[in-house]
Amino acid sequence: MLSSLPREQQDEIARLAERYGTPALHNAALYTGDDYEPLNKPDRYGEVCMVVRRKQSGRLLTMKKAFYPPATFRLLTGGIHHGESIYDALVRETHEETGLEVTITQFLAIVAYQTENARKTPSFYTFAFLLDEVNGTLGAIDEDEAVESFREIQPAELPQLAEHLEHLTHTEQRPHQNLGNWSEWGRFRAVVHRVVWDKLQSQSNTRASK
Repeated sequence: MLSSLPREQQDEIARLAERYGTPALHNAALYTGDDYEPLNKPDRYGEVCMVVRRKQSGRLLTMKKAFYPPATFRLLTGGIHHGESIYDALVRETHEETGLEVTITQFLAIVAYQTENARKTPSFYTFAFLLDEVNGTLGAIDEDEAVESFREIQPAELPQLAEHLEHLTHTEQRPHQNLGNWSEWGRFRAVVHRVVWDKLQSQSNTRASK
């Protein structure tokens, strides 16, 4: 699953896992075509997913961009530039998209995406981390992110968000830039929500059984 990554990235993943916990590993086959642009951006090989837990409420932070279909919220993500470490991307993207100071609590999951043929080498990766808010005022720093609003949810609402994303249709308002169509984009975006939920729920069940 990770063997297609350069040794430098594999070594960093091992260090992050040692420091923040072993992540769940998930392979996702997306039958969208090999040219599906969100998985083939030339400036990145993957992204970080910021699962931000609010300081006061303990809820998770989701956001909606201005060009998304109505009522479409999701966990925050940001691209990892070529030559940039996963850690540096996580810190940078969290600041740009939330303005919050956070602490990294756990390395939750790695999702590897393949297009068309599930046996092919992954073309894109999502690295999900649980982050706890420490300080700051919520608000996107980078205006180019076009973040329209934030919403806090309980972890138990993650499957509901995934369900909404999976059922976006071709008839939704026109996608922004080169996202393909909303149906394809929604299926892609739903994956990490289910994986994060499964990881959090598994941990909750383990604690309850002790």
